[in-house]
Amino acid sequence: MKRIPKQEYTAEFKEQAVKRAEEVGSISRVAEELCLVEQTLRNWVKAAKVGKLNPTSAKQISPEPMEPSRLRSNVARLEMELEITKKAAAYFAKELL
Repeated sequence: MKRIPKQEYTAEFKEQAVKRAEEVGSISRVAEELCLVEQTLRNWVKAAKVGKLNPTSAKQISPEPMEPSRLRSNVARLEMELEITKKAAAYFAKELL
């Protein structure tokens, strides 16, 4: 199985995601909306509560270099979903015969 490449997010994106999670009240729903791993968003919310969401030592990333990383991650996720769908289709096709 392929690994999904590690993504890097801007400080503004993290802050907005945490704010949205607090507004909605559901981390899982917001994570799904933003195509994030739920645990990543949980970690950001926890870090925001203790004031360590965006440490000053973290390198700043502009949105332009972040876009290819996000797209690669989406492609990897979709390829995994397609692989699972193919296996399920083959399984059910066998079952029908």
